[in-house]
Amino acid sequence: MTIHIQDSSARWKTFLTTAKEDEMLLLLTKQSNTPVLNISFHELQSFDPEFADWILQDPRSVLDSGSKMLNDLCLERSGSPIHCLIRIGELPGDARIHLREIGSESISKFCSVDVVVNKVSEIKPRLYMATFKCETCGCEQDVEQKDERELKEPLRCPELKGGCGSFVRKGETTFQLMMQASKMINNQLIEVSELPENVPSGSQPTRGILFLERDLVLSLVPGDRISANVIPQVRPEFKRNKKTPMFEIVYDLISAEHESTPFTEINIDDEDTETIISISKRPDLLTYMYKSIAPSIFAADEKLEFVKRTLALQLFGGVSRLNNDGTRSRGDIHILLMGDPGVAKSQLLKYMSHISPRGKYASGGGVSAAGLTAAAVKDAFNDGRFALEAGILPLSDRGLAAIDEFDKINSADRGSMHEAMEQQSIHIAKGGLTARLPTRCAVLAAANPKTGRFSNRNNRSSVLYSFQETGLEPPLASRFDVIWLLRDEIALQNDERIAKHILATRAKGTTESMRDKGLIFDKPKEEGITNIGVDGNEHLTTSFLRKYVAYAKLNVFPQLNEEARLLLLEFYRDERQSFYREDQKEDHNDETSKVPITARALEALSRLAEAHARMHLRDIGTETDAKVAIAVFRHWRSEGNVEDESEFHSSRAAKRISPDKVVRKIITKLCEDKGEASIEEIYEAANKKEIEQFEVDRIISKLRQGGLLFSPREGAYSFA
Repeated sequence: MTIHIQDSSARWKTFLTTAKEDEMLLLLTKQSNTPVLNISFHELQSFDPEFADWILQDPRSVLDSGSKMLNDLCLERSGSPIHCLIRIGELPGDARIHLREIGSESISKFCSVDVVVNKVSEIKPRLYMATFKCETCGCEQDVEQKDERELKEPLRCPELKGGCGSFVRKGETTFQLMMQASKMINNQLIEVSELPENVPSGSQPTRGILFLERDLVLSLVPGDRISANVIPQVRPEFKRNKKTPMFEIVYDLISAEHESTPFTEINIDDEDTETIISISKRPDLLTYMYKSIAPSIFAADEKLEFVKRTLALQLFGGVSRLNNDGTRSRGDIHILLMGDPGVAKSQLLKYMSHISPRGKYASGGGVSAAGLTAAAVKDAFNDGRFALEAGILPLSDRGLAAIDEFDKINSADRGSMHEAMEQQSIHIAKGGLTARLPTRCAVLAAANPKTGRFSNRNNRSSVLYSFQETGLEPPLASRFDVIWLLRDEIALQNDERIAKHILATRAKGTTESMRDKGLIFDKPKEEGITNIGVDGNEHLTTSFLRKYVAYAKLNVFPQLNEEARLLLLEFYRDERQSFYREDQKEDHNDETSKVPITARALEALSRLAEAHARMHLRDIGTETDAKVAIAVFRHWRSEGNVEDESEFHSSRAAKRISPDKVVRKIITKLCEDKGEASIEEIYEAANKKEIEQFEVDRIISKLRQGGLLFSPREGAYSFA
């Protein structure tokens, strides 16, 4: 379909004066170097369907005539020229195409591709209107520059504009480029690739180079998932400095819509704000939040509920702080999930990476140190130098990095995680490049045992004993604030509940292939505020939970008050002193002193307390927040039987906890809470640790014979 310039200009004038008069007046009042009029394709299509179709077939000439008409109309209204641009976005579904499918039939057509940004070049000024001066007569002329690879120079001095008519090829004159009189614009090149989910099995992601101009420069960063509205162009390939009949495709970017944006860019209107504030006042907010985390994953026992509770706190996170001496304290919470296959670790990781707009998911089997941090690769922008290509952690900056199969990462590559997790930055020195990349993200990792399933089924073992079965280095464990061990244990009642939930969830879902063929048009209910799960419980939708977290991270930066800090301090002091007193009572010759809790754990407590306060939209962290943090901390360490934190920081093997120590600790805890320990309470607590009653009786008898334990009355015990 051929469009005449005059017809195009007339239709643009009708549309602009009818539908965009207010926007043009607004352009005239703005102080901007690149005033832009953004137009939705749907708006243009509803006004003139035929004209909208013309834009898809011949976008370059139609957009140029539209920008010229917009400048003429603005000139009429203001009396002074301004350089306006028209950008059209939100193309229809039939204009969407996969990047790998763009070929000769798509050249010079207007289309939309879903891509992720990999690399971004530096800003490069480009001449778009070059002014040349004739050396013979001094006459100046303007030459439009349309090809960014070659400077187009005049061949003759024009006589019609008062020139001498001299020719360059005859040696009669030469032309000098007048830089001050010429007009330049900013250009940038970005490398994009198709979305991972669109890559066919066994194929490499297709990549492309996009050209950005004017206002689009610096609008995209590596990691952005966008719908790019582009015009594919071709340029010849060269072989031995000669043109070949083969052409490569480059893309002129007209506009882009972000698919995933940082929390700070999520649109939250006044109605959403009111709803968020009202939800934050719920007395059961923490329970409500963790039930909204992956609601399709059924929590058959309390363990998975506690895991979801810590994931909810991780989603909100603590507050990162800069100290006066230049050091930084991280606010992001790192969590490690260890477990047998089939306990929904991967599902939890995928959900958490999905709910965070900056979330990234990676599997340890297919990621290296370069994939985690950054790789030095040949620059794709033809200047021959190396360029840094960001990996998972830098791309997750200010978001969440979910790393599955953490144990499958090469041990040499895992070393890059230490600095990235604690200092939240990585220093790169490779390929002649030295750079520092921020990795201010929460890390959620999952690991499996080397043998497939955890061999030790005794609950008296420290979680660090199981940590060694994954093959991970003990110092890496100290980087995680919370470590959970999930076991696939046989429990008839729980197994039946899980089976019913799985079958109900599958029955509720719709067929993916039928949806792809357009035979099913209903969409999953993600809009709105709440939804009802298969289990009948109400939970927040993913979209609104993302808004809630965005609002909290954008507006709430809690500071723990004096009471909260004092409570954390007392817990830290009591844990160390009580352990020391208990350790002194034992008759042992352990060569290595034990450390029950360290200052690093105290920082983890602060982050958990701040996350709980931020969830409730409180600027001041109270004693309640500190109590929740202590409860979470105590619970995961109690579940993991962590007694000696020095095992986090050294290669010393994590020892199995003897029944004697377990029973002594149970009695000590009961005496601290109630003054004495009844035999029924001791039996009940020991049974949870898989210690038989006869063994409890033996240990109590041994302690009484040694004079460490006495019985103030029948069935009750206390330490001497």
